[in-house]
Amino acid sequence: MSTGTGTSVGVDVEDPACRSLGIALEEVAAGRARLRMRITDEMVNLHGVAHGGYLFLLADAAFAYACNSHGRVTLAHSAQVTFLRPAAAGDELVAEATERVRYGRNGVYDVTVRRPTGEIIAEFRGQSVTVSGRPPGDLTASGRPPSDDRTRT
Repeated sequence: MSTGTGTSVGVDVEDPACRSLGIALEEVAAGRARLRMRITDEMVNLHGVAHGGYLFLLADAAFAYACNSHGRVTLAHSAQVTFLRPAAAGDELVAEATERVRYGRNGVYDVTVRRPTGEIIAEFRGQSVTVSGRPPGDLTASGRPPSDDRTRT
């Protein structure tokens, strides 16, 4: 993944969930990201259209790459999505995330999910919070960060 003003095209997605769904990272730069996903037969609901959870996941992944593009561990605080049009099996979708504002440890990002033709499928807004530099796996069983007191065992 490239940060700053550079971009990465065709880079493997680092997120195992995204990788398992065939999501491709097309571009990432400071405060921006673009990902692509093809809707498969396994992603449709009982109405024969793409399940909203997959559309949300695609948008959320673009949001994650955009808000982590500044090099600090940043997590979703909240997010919402508006589904505007259905997508079907075989549809190729592109999610483009754009940073709207960062203030203190918080940020707001908008993601548009569309077909390559430009037809908009969904709009997503995510609010982020930057946490300490420790990765989430460093949390103790209590859910609190480990003590900074290095004398404890």
